[in-house]
Amino acid sequence: PALARGAVVRIAEVEISESESEAGSEAGAKTKIVKRIVSLPGAEAALVALSPDDGAILAMAGGFDFADGQFNHATQARRQPGSAIKPFIYSAALERGFMPSEILFDAPQHYTAEETGSDSDWEPRNYDRKDEGPMRMRAALNKSKNLASINLLKALGAHYALDFLARFGFRKRDHPPYLSLALGSGGATPLEMARGYAPFANGGFLPRPYYIRRVEDYDGNILTTELDYEGRFEAIDPRNAFIMTSLLQSVVRDGTGRGALSLNRADLAGKTGTTNDTRDAWFAGYGGGVVAVSWIGYDDHSIPLGDRETGGRAALPIWRDFMGDALRGLPETKYSPPPDVIALDIRAADGRPAGAEDRNVLSEYFYAEFVPAVSPTGGAEEDAAAREEWF
Repeated sequence: PALARGAVVRIAEVEISESESEAGSEAGAKTKIVKRIVSLPGAEAALVALSPDDGAILAMAGGFDFADGQFNHATQARRQPGSAIKPFIYSAALERGFMPSEILFDAPQHYTAEETGSDSDWEPRNYDRKDEGPMRMRAALNKSKNLASINLLKALGAHYALDFLARFGFRKRDHPPYLSLALGSGGATPLEMARGYAPFANGGFLPRPYYIRRVEDYDGNILTTELDYEGRFEAIDPRNAFIMTSLLQSVVRDGTGRGALSLNRADLAGKTGTTNDTRDAWFAGYGGGVVAVSWIGYDDHSIPLGDRETGGRAALPIWRDFMGDALRGLPETKYSPPPDVIALDIRAADGRPAGAEDRNVLSEYFYAEFVPAVSPTGGAEEDAAAREEWF
């Protein structure tokens, strides 16, 4: 529509091909800079990146335009993380003896208001509305299965998982100790999420994010060093960090994070997050010595982003564009199994150790003390009996 006299518009410089055709985007085509009217977005977004090794803030964008509002969404917007919280639940499970081959049950569930801490009953569903029954932990995280993750949290206990979550720097008061914790019903800022993913990337250590490395005078003399830096401490077992990285690499390679594959790096690991009615979309991931988290949503929590605007569709492209520049020229990170991690061939169907005659076989990682025994008879029954202790 035509602009009315006195309308306030936003002008941006954009680079276009001289012909405005697709051919103009080819190598060697002539381009020019033009000014165009652009619309202001209704949704906000944020991105924060840090070094997992020492917590140094590498990049931060807190919103669309600081002139329109000084609210920094990267550090101040406490939003529901959705499924981006699931890796911390799975990490907690590893410490209780669950390994990636463990069978979880992706099946419909019903919980009373008392069980959920709300004023109504709760019938959670998977995003795709498909229930796949028994499935391995790795596959459940790949597909971001809500029902399987709730069953896993139910086995662990919400209070145990909440205590474990605190190891990653999350505040307990922001995450109610109910089964909905597995679906990210609490609250976290993008900076808190980036810090939380750092132990997966660096072998198990939680850093304290900092902004200022040193202060110099006009002549370059260093006045103080490590002004904000206060070190780091071990949050999880290095074996836990390694196996979680393996799981999160599978999410990128085979699961909801496949949008990151276009970066053509084998070291990328991460997890999507989407909340109810797509009010928040996230992607948290790392590779090449950088942890980055992107978020998008409306400041008015009641407004959805739109149908199918999931973490993989709305937030991952932001992350991918940033990481494409941030990792350019950096070598891929090599993740090597720490001591007491064992690789074992398993059957894809049930996660049991594979025999010589098995065909559909996968390699999986285990803690040395939790390697499943190869039993010629009754193996499945033994596994089912053991799982009764959890479920």
